[in-house]
Amino acid sequence: MPLIIEGGRVPTRWAEKRKLHPMVSVDSRVRRGSCVSLALINNMPDSALEDTELQFFDLLDVASGDVPLMVKLYSLPEIARMDRGQGHLNSFYFSFDDLWNSRFDGIIVTGTEPRQSNLKDEPYWASLTNVLDWAEHNTISTVLSCLAAHASVLHGDGVSRQRLSDKQFGVFDSTTVCDHQLTSRLAGRIQFPHSRWNEVRAEDLTSCGYQILTLSAGAGVDLFVKKKKKSLFVHFQGHPEYGTRTLLKEYRRDIKRFLSHERETYPTMPMGYFDPTATRRLNDFRGIALSNRREESVSLFPEAAIVDGLRNTWQCSATTLYRNWLDYVQSRKAEAFSFVPIPRAGRLRPTVANGETA
Repeated sequence: MPLIIEGGRVPTRWAEKRKLHPMVSVDSRVRRGSCVSLALINNMPDSALEDTELQFFDLLDVASGDVPLMVKLYSLPEIARMDRGQGHLNSFYFSFDDLWNSRFDGIIVTGTEPRQSNLKDEPYWASLTNVLDWAEHNTISTVLSCLAAHASVLHGDGVSRQRLSDKQFGVFDSTTVCDHQLTSRLAGRIQFPHSRWNEVRAEDLTSCGYQILTLSAGAGVDLFVKKKKKSLFVHFQGHPEYGTRTLLKEYRRDIKRFLSHERETYPTMPMGYFDPTATRRLNDFRGIALSNRREESVSLFPEAAIVDGLRNTWQCSATTLYRNWLDYVQSRKAEAFSFVPIPRAGRLRPTVANGETA
């Protein structure tokens, strides 16, 4: 069953991809009953805002199977936007104040590009921590991606992220290290993309009661969880939602920043992502960029010659993980609705609040 975008606010690129009419009507009985309601709080910068929507929509659409999903879009209001990005939010996203008066079975919170060494100094810190506190009491489960995962463990348990000597960038093999509903049915070989300058470490997490589910020899902790009040908090340091070309786009962006002197070092090539032919072409381009460090040189970046050789080796693992997550949310929601307290007199009358029986 296709995703249902709340209020008919279907982003243009998703409507074009799925050939949807912008307005989608939904029977309210389906919405309250069998439908899983999700909030996607997309905090990515303007350059990745719409791509991130599509990545999550694609992943959820495949992972949901026959389960109808209702998705409502939000973004932290303190994220800096240019006119195009703000116009997109105005057209397709709901006011952030609307979140507090809405009811969701689960939420997904993306990261954003870090600007401060201390997350607590970011302008959106107060809004983000309000979301985390609210989610503990008002959702069945909360998914936190990359920087949002780092913010969650810092706010909830004082676990600080550690700066890496170089960007953790590429596609890395991972291993399931703990049996859990979220990791059931995963294949023997698991891969996830990573793209980050910081990490939270296994020993710091386990000492605070977090359960590590997948671990990578090359990238450290991938997936870890902790039950917080009513909500299972699911943390990803990596990006299972990434599309096939996302790492290529990020690598090109980082090269452009080097050429325009926004960064001093030439970016490291993403690991485990390019085939030998693409690697050779990109090393040739690196020689050109180092000898002619001008922004105009980015026009010689061999994207067209590389893109057809890219392979999405993590899609199966990502789909299985999110299918397991949706199964968890749906099963907990069904448990809440099936519990019927017996009143002293009169007819049976279940009371349900935010996916939990009150």
